[in-house]
Amino acid sequence: MIKKKNISQEDINTWQSYIKSPTDITDKDNIQDDSKSHQNRFKYDLHGFTLIEANERVKEIILLCVKKNYKEILLITGKGIHSNTEKNVYASKDLSKLRYSVPEYVKSDLDLSKHIVSISNADKIDGGDGAIIIKLKKL
Repeated sequence: MIKKKNISQEDINTWQSYIKSPTDITDKDNIQDDSKSHQNRFKYDLHGFTLIEANERVKEIILLCVKKNYKEILLITGKGIHSNTEKNVYASKDLSKLRYSVPEYVKSDLDLSKHIVSISNADKIDGGDGAIIIKLKKL
């Protein structure tokens, strides 16, 4: 067992200040612009969402990004390596994973697909197989 160190008052104050107003934690219930990171790209992390929740959120994001004239959307889907679908005989091993199901959902929804130029895997620097890029049409 590791003995805990005595925590300084400065560390305690820093922690209490941080938890009152964390600057690096995204509120997934509140879709907001992340325009600081990339000028014409909207970025959103879908980790932790079910398929239905992810599809609903993606629809909201695409419509918001079209309205705000973004050129592309980077969706972090994860690679699906922690998915429990292999135990469920009624679930598809591929389409149950967000990286496969989100593009299929977007392509099959006429309201969304009319705004899309392309959907592709992200470059390695942007998340590789664990992320997708949706390029939007210019209005």
